[in-house]
Amino acid sequence: MDDFVRDKLTEWGLRKWIERFEEEEVDRESFYCLDDQQIAKLIPKLGPQAKFKKKLLKEQNTANPDTADASAQVIPFTSRTSNEENPQKGKRKSDLQGESNQQQPLIKKRRPGSYSEEIILADVKEIMGRVLKTIPREENNLNDFLRKKIHDLETDEREVVGVFGRTGDGKSYLINAVIGLKNFLPSGSVIACTSVLIKVEANMQNSKYEAIIEFITKEEWRDELWFLKKFYLENAEDATEYRDIAEKLSALYGEDWKEKSPDDLMDEKYFREIPEFLLSKEKILTADKAKELRDKLIRYTRSNPDDAENKGTRRWYWPLVKCVTIKVPDADLLKHVTLVDLPGNGDSNKSRDKMWKTVVGSCSTIWIVTDINRAASDKEAWEILKDDCSYMGNGGQCNEIHFICTKSDCHSDAEDISEAGIHAFILKRNQQAKAKVKQEFNQLKEVKKHFSEESFKVFTVSSVEFLNQKYLNQEETEIPKLQEILQELNDCHKETLNYVSGAHGILSLIQGASLGGGAEKKKAVCTILEKKMRDEVDTVRKQMKETFQAFEKCLSDGVEESERSCEKVLESVINPGRPGGGFHQTLKYLVQNDGIYKAKKTKSQKKRKQINLNMKLSSYLTESIDEKFKETFPNEVNCGPFNGKINSFSLGTKRMKMKPEYEDVKLQLEFLNAEEDKMKKKLIKVIRERKKMIYSSLMTTVEESMQKCYDDSKEFTGKNSLNNMRETMRKHVQDSKNIMFKNAKKVMLNQLRDLMKDILEDVKKTLQESMDLSLKTDGDSIPDVTVELGMVKNHHEELKGSAE
Repeated sequence: MDDFVRDKLTEWGLRKWIERFEEEEVDRESFYCLDDQQIAKLIPKLGPQAKFKKKLLKEQNTANPDTADASAQVIPFTSRTSNEENPQKGKRKSDLQGESNQQQPLIKKRRPGSYSEEIILADVKEIMGRVLKTIPREENNLNDFLRKKIHDLETDEREVVGVFGRTGDGKSYLINAVIGLKNFLPSGSVIACTSVLIKVEANMQNSKYEAIIEFITKEEWRDELWFLKKFYLENAEDATEYRDIAEKLSALYGEDWKEKSPDDLMDEKYFREIPEFLLSKEKILTADKAKELRDKLIRYTRSNPDDAENKGTRRWYWPLVKCVTIKVPDADLLKHVTLVDLPGNGDSNKSRDKMWKTVVGSCSTIWIVTDINRAASDKEAWEILKDDCSYMGNGGQCNEIHFICTKSDCHSDAEDISEAGIHAFILKRNQQAKAKVKQEFNQLKEVKKHFSEESFKVFTVSSVEFLNQKYLNQEETEIPKLQEILQELNDCHKETLNYVSGAHGILSLIQGASLGGGAEKKKAVCTILEKKMRDEVDTVRKQMKETFQAFEKCLSDGVEESERSCEKVLESVINPGRPGGGFHQTLKYLVQNDGIYKAKKTKSQKKRKQINLNMKLSSYLTESIDEKFKETFPNEVNCGPFNGKINSFSLGTKRMKMKPEYEDVKLQLEFLNAEEDKMKKKLIKVIRERKKMIYSSLMTTVEESMQKCYDDSKEFTGKNSLNNMRETMRKHVQDSKNIMFKNAKKVMLNQLRDLMKDILEDVKKTLQESMDLSLKTDGDSIPDVTVELGMVKNHHEELKGSAE
């Protein structure tokens, strides 16, 4: 490192980081070539990092014009289109031979202005921090309001991408390739534990690889031990089921589980290496290298203690793990995105199952990963979509399903084995696979109640070819398309624009209040806006009333069909025509698990399908409202709830502030316009979360109604227990069917009514408070923020121009 770099860091107040620059041998030439990832590695703390970027950008644009745009680009890859005569000419091997691939996390150019947005955000946050300190400490409505508004500017939202796929289909390789790491997520010869959720995020705090392990509780494990040992293991229907349970218990206890009681197996000696489990705390693992963290994690995520690489491991703790969150440094694609490796069909453990439903319901995008050779005919992949679409769609917030066919480089059937012949074979086969998958999707009527054809996309990917480029260039592997999707999810976050817009509104209010005067004008404007608010609220209320009436009619039809069909539905579950001896244990399992059981595996299945009696009984109710529910609460980004009436709500402040007659209250109108936008965004988020509860209430209410018959049936043992359980359940459904479904309808409508009421009240309260404090209150001791407002206004206009 030369004196130039040392002097620059000293000049910029960043002496603390000189040693890091020396370690990485950064000289004057490389100093001007640093990109975002390299800067984050050198300066992991966000404050100094943003300061450095701001200074460096200025230097790049003045001292070294040739590198001024280096931060806004990525190194391009070789494209086949430029080598049409010789498809293999110009190809290069990827540099991804170690842990990270610095050349390919983003295939396309960065969105214009995105580099400077980080600097803008840091700059505006610094401004608002200074302004906060100048607001007078004496308590009054305006001062308290301003402090609250500044604190409320801080938001951290994440887009969640859920990834389904069975072991061996290339799911882990896919994630590794997309985020630019080789062999990071465990994959290959070791079997994945199907019950652990694995979240992958960017580490924005430091340059370490971290894993946060969340365990189930001691009480949950004790209950599961009892269930596994005292009921399920003794009554396993076949050798496969027995082996699955034995494998789970052997991983943690070795051979001890065979002779000891559940209480004995709760002895603390089995958990000495994980005191966090006993204390109900998270366990945190850290490492400097990806492979080092992966090796530490294997005991918490894998289920093959016989693996030759890990024979020294004494205990495997994956049976106790509910979720693992992995934080990866220098992962720009995951800055505002979380990838979740999801097990299918939930879990028998209630805690894991609840988390699974919550995570699936929070996914904005779902990736279903399957081997291209069986993509269209893969029953398990399509079962995931059919069984879980309600959790993703009406019961969630997913707006896109991506069906990802892996191993698209497979060419064993190619007749022409020249490189050009194999290339043509792969591309043709991939197009055929896409067509077949789309054709299969179009036949799923129940799924299409939740997802349109436009929201379903098919990708044919090859992680191997993405790295090696022997037959395909990077674009043709379609990994870059998935990277672009993640980048767009990051861009859609609009964290900077939202923050700066809010800050601009608040500073406009402060400046308007500090100037004072214009009382009559303010009063007149307030009167106009209050009338406009009442009119707009009435428009929303009218739409809500129509929506409520439509749901009431749909549910009435659903209640009639449910009452008519419930006994037939029940019989299909509790008496499917199987021999009594074997089915006795299945029914016993169902009542022990409150109406849910995992059906026996077939030869074509890798996992057991979940059967939910409560869901089946409530299915006619949910089907009756599915289409109306999707119309009322769409997941599509460009649509809005209640027929778009929330999105179109407006006081007209944007138009008013442009008119000369309102020049005296322009700053107040600027604030109210920002507040209105912020209020609508907040309402849409609230509606999104509440609608999930409303939709699931139908099944939840039926489940609560059925609980007594499950509890009664648990008590039966002995020779006639199968018939006793069946008769108890039949009698309960027959006696309660005229109440159960009507009650489910009532609960849902009550929740819908409460949501509508809360929305209207929140709109009126929020806007009235904002109008009162901006147009009816003067701030005698409010500071002058002319300079700060000017700076933030410039940033705001720059961001709006970039977005447009």
